[in-house]
Amino acid sequence: MPTHPAPHGERTRARSRLKRPVRPDTADYPTLTIARAAARSCRRCPLWQNATQTVFGEGPEHADIIFVGEQPGDQEDLAGRPFVGPAGRLLDDILDEAEIDRTKVYVTNAVKHFKFEPRGKRRIHSKPNAGEIRACRWWLEKELALTVPRLAVALGATAAHALLGEVVSVTRLRGSVVDRDDGLRVFITVHPSFILRLPEEVDKRAERARFLEDMRAVARMMG
Repeated sequence: MPTHPAPHGERTRARSRLKRPVRPDTADYPTLTIARAAARSCRRCPLWQNATQTVFGEGPEHADIIFVGEQPGDQEDLAGRPFVGPAGRLLDDILDEAEIDRTKVYVTNAVKHFKFEPRGKRRIHSKPNAGEIRACRWWLEKELALTVPRLAVALGATAAHALLGEVVSVTRLRGSVVDRDDGLRVFITVHPSFILRLPEEVDKRAERARFLEDMRAVARMMG
């Protein structure tokens, strides 16, 4: 699988090459509604045992852009919807500033169940391992086959791993586009939760501005 880091100034020229890849593997689940319903009873890895419910992606049946995060958080697990917690609200704000209409994009996660460690009354996020990512990649590929996006945005290392099938360095590839063998182009950036976790306000402001530039680059690529 070739990787092609793209300098910031060259990313806008890539939009003429963003053709929809063809993924015919949708016979078992011909629509997102059917796939979402089937995923509710998923037992492909043990994470379902402690999670409240499966959190499938949401968005239009055919979307030019798919945003892929790591996994549902506490609020997403309870609501059954992706990106409705603090990181989701930050993503909404930045997409709005970048003039990307969230209602026209598909948002999902690499892993569809909340993985956590109980700490008193709180449930603390725990990073999915390679086996869990691999097991849930089956669902992510179904979502890709059904939405047929022109571009996938990997929000963080877990998303990049799921989309590309291998561990990659977000620090090194941030702002780059990686071509998958099936023609899908994957834009690498951080997860919004990374910004929220920064302890210093000055660092949060700087990373928020950088993430906004990443999203503006995505908007330019899509024309």
